[in-house]
Amino acid sequence: MPVRLGQIDYLNCLPVYYPIEAGRVPLDVEMTRGVPAVLNGLFLEGRLDITPLSSIEYARHPEKCVILPDMSISSDGRVGSILLFSRVPVAELDGKKVCLPDTSATSVVLLRVLCEHHYRIEPVFETTPPDLDLMLGRADAALLIGDDALAAHVRVLAEGRALLVTDLGEAWKEFTGEKMVFALWVIRRDFALSHPDRTDEIGRALRRAKAISTANRKELVDEACRRRRLPRPFLEDYFDLIRHDFDPSYQRALLLFYEYAFKSGLIARPVELVVWGEERAHTR
Repeated sequence: MPVRLGQIDYLNCLPVYYPIEAGRVPLDVEMTRGVPAVLNGLFLEGRLDITPLSSIEYARHPEKCVILPDMSISSDGRVGSILLFSRVPVAELDGKKVCLPDTSATSVVLLRVLCEHHYRIEPVFETTPPDLDLMLGRADAALLIGDDALAAHVRVLAEGRALLVTDLGEAWKEFTGEKMVFALWVIRRDFALSHPDRTDEIGRALRRAKAISTANRKELVDEACRRRRLPRPFLEDYFDLIRHDFDPSYQRALLLFYEYAFKSGLIARPVELVVWGEERAHTR
């Protein structure tokens, strides 16, 4: 029976999934595409076995899953696709309305954390579909993620719109000096314990696919251009920024994010990281 695998339908997953889709990494899976919020729900309902899960949802449901090693969607500073578009500087948004996309989980929490602890402001938040014109018709700022953010940024630059663009990966780095982990590849805990060899095999396949994309950068950018028709230099820059690793430096950074989320009341308790194949959970 094929493993049910979630795929975020954004370019940030292309380096992991394109070699699998192209048949260069054999993997017997049933693929389901969706935005992060949809995949989060499917996984937590037990309708996916493995998925990139918003990192904040791992913190809310650690008992349901185990983290696959060496896999994440992250950045070390600027990320390029988690962007706040605003008419005024972020520090001047106190008391003003900010629209949040209904597609996101981690980035929404990141913005709330940054507002409270970095910028020391209290905006009024409203959740809407991820449409920049709609959002800015209702608010003074709009958060967009993934391909929606990339496309909106290209359009804002092309039209010369008088908007400020704040990259939340860069803002987090300025605030903490740390990397930022937006999503983790996780596997259902019961599946991993019942099928340890299959879990190892899938983890190796995902890491192999990531390595193939790293070694074939031009082909990856060609495919991204074909799928989204965004300017090639823009996409080359984006694939320079996006990371898919989860070594101890990323784990430390994620635990710091969880500390701030806990301080802000956005998660219920401190979190341990349980990574498949590692002997001990990691805590700060």
